[in-house]
Amino acid sequence: MKTKVAVILSGCGVYDGAEIQESVLTLLALAKAGAEVSCIAPDIAQRHVIDHATGEELEDEDRNVMTEAARISRGEILPFDNVRAENFDAFIYVGGFGVAKNLSSYAFDGSDYDVDPAVIDLIQSAHEAGKAQGFMCIAPVLAARALGAQHVQLTIGNDSDAATAIEAKGARHLACKVDSIVVDEANRVVSTPAYMLAKSITEAEAGINQLVNAVLKFC
Repeated sequence: MKTKVAVILSGCGVYDGAEIQESVLTLLALAKAGAEVSCIAPDIAQRHVIDHATGEELEDEDRNVMTEAARISRGEILPFDNVRAENFDAFIYVGGFGVAKNLSSYAFDGSDYDVDPAVIDLIQSAHEAGKAQGFMCIAPVLAARALGAQHVQLTIGNDSDAATAIEAKGARHLACKVDSIVVDEANRVVSTPAYMLAKSITEAEAGINQLVNAVLKFC
């Protein structure tokens, strides 16, 4: 029986949604490993809409996180509220500013950030059920908020501000190179810096492939 993995997306595009290259690399690694993959995203409005060619905010344009995430998954998308921890063997959270804007308030509030209650609930439910979870790029801020009481070990690379925010939630931050991972065996959590450090898609790929393989080993 194939391992069932949920990949959590936060829109489409690095500046206001899920980082597309991270998303595709994750989906490719999972496909090569023979996993059964479902993409999920919250059915909510984006906090920002950004013109990725200019970096400017499009103030008069509204977009939906799930609708945008479906661009990456070729239309196959599940609403976040319909997903339960028992439905999957593992969960992987892709990075991008959508994590910091749509799934949490980290982009606006820094160390005082909070996370969408539904996201907290899913991460905690998966943890309680012993499911493997992976977090890349800035997504470890989600795990820090949800699993800080368990002193989960995480990495975002070496960004001091993000590391401080993570540790303020009770988690432990470990510095990590772009082509490596941090594995918290006790909490069954894997993290990698990805585009928090990567200068190219090949640099991001090295850590993401390791994350996917480590997550699947827990299953």
